[in-house]
Amino acid sequence: MVGAAATCLVYLSSALPRVHAQSPAPSGPTVRYEPIAGVPTFAVRPPVLRITPGTTVESRTFSKPGDYYTPEGGPWPGEVGPFYIEGATPGDTLVVRILRVRPNRDSAVSTVGPSLSAVAGDSRLKILNEPIPSKRYLWRLDRQRMVGILDLPNSSSRQIELPLVPMLGRVAVAPNGEEAFGGLWPGNFGGNMDASDVREGTTVYLPIFHEGAYFYFGDGHALQGDGEICGSGLETTMDVALQFDVIKGRKIDWPRFEDADHLMVAGSGRPLVDAFRIAQVELIEWLVEDYGFDRLDAYQVVSQAGVTRVANVVDPNFTVVAKFPKRFLPARTGARPR
Repeated sequence: MVGAAATCLVYLSSALPRVHAQSPAPSGPTVRYEPIAGVPTFAVRPPVLRITPGTTVESRTFSKPGDYYTPEGGPWPGEVGPFYIEGATPGDTLVVRILRVRPNRDSAVSTVGPSLSAVAGDSRLKILNEPIPSKRYLWRLDRQRMVGILDLPNSSSRQIELPLVPMLGRVAVAPNGEEAFGGLWPGNFGGNMDASDVREGTTVYLPIFHEGAYFYFGDGHALQGDGEICGSGLETTMDVALQFDVIKGRKIDWPRFEDADHLMVAGSGRPLVDAFRIAQVELIEWLVEDYGFDRLDAYQVVSQAGVTRVANVVDPNFTVVAKFPKRFLPARTGARPR
């Protein structure tokens, strides 16, 4: 089992902050949370930790001997959570600032096979081609240089070295009502979005459906390409530092992200075009609500300056991330002029 350290700050705000400013949260007491088990679903269940405003939580993604991350492979270890955030209520927005996501072991695994694929038949799409054979790739992680190294004995290059961009494939709150979604599912609650934008320096905004929010995280990827087309990133365990906030009285419908350069919205669904539409519409509405754009004007400028990332096309729902460059935003937030 790999040790790790993390920092997680939580506080509640009664005002609506300028979310694009990404201001730091106040510090508070520190609690270390060492996960002893992972959970297989996103749902309301007894919390593993109750967090009061201003608390710092140190933790890591969960792993145990003989699990998925070993060279031989094994069962998926599950996600960490849920954390109950005191004072978070439905109709509020949960804010998660990702301060640190770093591999805490020297290897990562990536698999190809017939169960998940964007370019061949898989467990949800039957085609006439023969199934892709299963193969397990073991990458070496150089954590000093932050690169991943893979031997390719059957290829002319023999070896490839890629820069690492660590991320969390899964960040979530408990879904609405009595719903429970398996760990592979993304949705309006977040979940297994597999969006490589969920990395250091990004702020994640999640809708809240239950008192306490019930926050989960897991599924560290040292690197993942857009679409996650083989169904697997460089899967490994992570040290994380997360900083929490709650925006009181602010309701959003789908996960939003923000980094130094972009506002982003993640839409999930099938077919892929529906995930695309959700993300674009939510991004347009964000510009209208917070940045004073007329609705049709926002539609026009997103059409010309927007950037789209296909996050995954292998999960039960596909995920698309629509982005708008922050350099084109007005200097202040506010409603559209009348």
